Amino acid sequence: MKETSSMRGADAVSFDPGVSLAQASSSLFDYTSVTTLLSILSLVFGGCCSNVWLYENLLLLNPRIGSALTFSQMMFISLQSLPSFVTYSPEAWIPRLKSRQVPLRNWATQVLVLSTGSLLNNWAFAFNVPLTVLMVFRSAGLPVSMLFGFFFLKRRYSLVQVFSVIMVSFGVTIATFSRPPSNAPSQSNSDVRKYSIGIVMLVLSLLCTGFLGMLQEKTYQRYGPCWKEGVFYTHCLSLPVFLFLVQDVKQGLASLSEPTEASAAGMAWLILAGNLVTQLICVSGVNRLTSRVSSVSTNLVLTTRKAISLCFSVWWFGNGWNLQLGVGASMVFLGSILYSAGARVEKKKIE
Repeated sequence: MKETSSMRGADAVSFDPGVSLAQASSSLFDYTSVTTLLSILSLVFGGCCSNVWLYENLLLLNPRIGSALTFSQMMFISLQSLPSFVTYSPEAWIPRLKSRQVPLRNWATQVLVLSTGSLLNNWAFAFNVPLTVLMVFRSAGLPVSMLFGFFFLKRRYSLVQVFSVIMVSFGVTIATFSRPPSNAPSQSNSDVRKYSIGIVMLVLSLLCTGFLGMLQEKTYQRYGPCWKEGVFYTHCLSLPVFLFLVQDVKQGLASLSEPTEASAAGMAWLILAGNLVTQLICVSGVNRLTSRVSSVSTNLVLTTRKAISLCFSVWWFGNGWNLQLGVGASMVFLGSILYSAGARVEKKKIE
């Protein structure tokens, strides 16, 4: 989670502070137990990287599995979180949900944004967007976060942060145009149109992610650090949305039972189960890491994890890698690191 500093006065603005890279490296290893550190890093790198690998396997089996995959993720997280929010009373015949820390209407808005962003992100692959480009986009939320912070949260940023966000923006642009053109001239126009729609979906998904982050931050500032409640209700309340996508969900789930050249019948269900389990492992590892080290240390670990996932995807699946994509991805990852490092400069000026 990001820390904030405030200036006194009626026109106070907040800055998005960070920690120096030297501090980040030391805080990362500030543990009483090396075993705990290795355990958490194993969850993050092992769980998250495995999750991406299984995710790509599912997309290769059926590029249009987006709705079914999103539904499965929402359902799995809801069921996994449910026991923590159920209370049993001797006077009642059935269990009831515990009292909420945050009003239900606050979660309802986040549900709409979360569902829209998740669906757009998973649909994009069906529009000829390579997973390598999709992964770069998922690592490039800084420009959106900065714009939302500047206009809605009155945040101000250091020159290094602004420069890093410009670097990330250019990196995403370069990666977007890295996709090789179609070899069939008769299909090139339709391919470009389809790819453009997929890119628009990713941009809208980024906007949803930025808006969701802003809503969550304001909610936690008002009602306290209730992120577990947020995870449960935002995922649980998203399930009714899929009533409007029943056919897509049924098609996606049915395709998992059909044998393909890449896998035998039923193997896809095992891949889906592995994706859901590794997602839980990944989320657990990230939350434990966040609770023990600085925000910059967490960002450095996650940025490294995304870079490893991207390189592994290119190596394992033979995804189209070229100089353009390499330059764009490098700019995104380096800009993400510089963003947090540059925040410390502005914080020192305020103090």
